[in-house]
Amino acid sequence: MIEISPSKVVQVIFLSREGPVGAAQLHAFIDGLNEDEQAHLTAIAWVGRGAFEPEDYAEALATAFAEATTPTADYLTGMPHLAENLESGLEALGVDVTGEEEDLL
Repeated sequence: MIEISPSKVVQVIFLSREGPVGAAQLHAFIDGLNEDEQAHLTAIAWVGRGAFEPEDYAEALATAFAEATTPTADYLTGMPHLAENLESGLEALGVDVTGEEEDLL
């Protein structure tokens, strides 16, 4: 189903919370992900903000691939509440990231 490691999503969450201080690092991190991982990251954020229901994840993923007209890093870093959307998306999809969060603290 989800083809991006939870630890990578958690890294994006932490970097996005750093605001302007982590902006360049966040952009570089997302740019460093492969196309599949970027699409999955986008789909998780969309589920988290309510644009798609968790059971429609496959549709969200297909839309992320089809509508990738701007660089994913630009799109996601411009998304208001990115960290919250990703957290909500992971939770809605039943992905437990407790261990990954502890590793980054």
